[in-house]
Amino acid sequence: MNSVASDTILEIENLRVHFPVRRGFFVQRAAGTVKAVDGVSFTVGRGEVLGLVGESGCGKSTLARTIVQLVPATSGSIRIEGRDLTTLRGREQRTLRTQVQMVFQDPYASLNPRMTVADTLAEPLLVHGRASRADAAAQVAELMERVGLAPRLARKYPHEFSGGQRQRIAIARALALRPRLVIADEPVSALDVSIQAQILNLLASLVREMGLSMLFIAHDLSVVKHISDRIAVMYLGKVVELGTAADVIERPSHPYTRALISAIPSPDPARERSRQRMVLPGDPPSPIDPPPGCAFHPRCRWAVETCRGQVPPLEKSSDGRHVACIRTADIED
Repeated sequence: MNSVASDTILEIENLRVHFPVRRGFFVQRAAGTVKAVDGVSFTVGRGEVLGLVGESGCGKSTLARTIVQLVPATSGSIRIEGRDLTTLRGREQRTLRTQVQMVFQDPYASLNPRMTVADTLAEPLLVHGRASRADAAAQVAELMERVGLAPRLARKYPHEFSGGQRQRIAIARALALRPRLVIADEPVSALDVSIQAQILNLLASLVREMGLSMLFIAHDLSVVKHISDRIAVMYLGKVVELGTAADVIERPSHPYTRALISAIPSPDPARERSRQRMVLPGDPPSPIDPPPGCAFHPRCRWAVETCRGQVPPLEKSSDGRHVACIRTADIED
């Protein structure tokens, strides 16, 4: 990847997050390492939405939590506007972390059930000295209106809201400190389809109105394509394809991306019945014992012997996207 530019808000470079596995009751011994994130690199520009997709267990959520320092990085760098978050401590890290906020998958689990919505939204403002108690009420009302909720509802508790309303509250809390980057970790996967569209439209409008940058994480490409400028596809801890949303959706290069695209149902019943899906054999390998070479080769119909012994780098192709596959040029449409 290129070095950070003036229009880049987030730069991830060769990030690794490994968890040791220990076994034994009285005497624990090292039994392996879970390579949840294994050498990931990408950037997010100012005002850009980068979609991150992949199967469950590929490391998406671990990557998100590492960016906001809820999980420590094993190695690599996380730069926010050129400053490496992994090297900062104390007040410097705390100040920089206010520029990155996160929206979690389950809004009910991420909201304190003992706090009213007003207290929940006011808390980050008071903790970071962004408002006095007298001014906090006005800012809470503004946040509620921004996410489409009536300010009078701020006196209620999380259990008094629907799932979609709770997610709006979680989004409002993420916006309280006016961050430059928002990480949305599967923010609509727990919602009904009709509510999903509302939350996606809300996030898209916030990006436009506030100039936000966003890392939008999901396992459903049909959701990601509606909000993302670029899409990164992740498999077993690695990014295997990265390009514009149009390129990745309409002209996928990596075999894994092709399989994800083929799984998107068509709204046309006749087309849905006639199209052929690319069904992947087997299950994703264990991150404790990944296969040698390309991690996708046991499930890839185009794999050759070289794929079993060579780890393909994420290289830039002729059309500008980045693909980690040595067979890209040989794969027929």
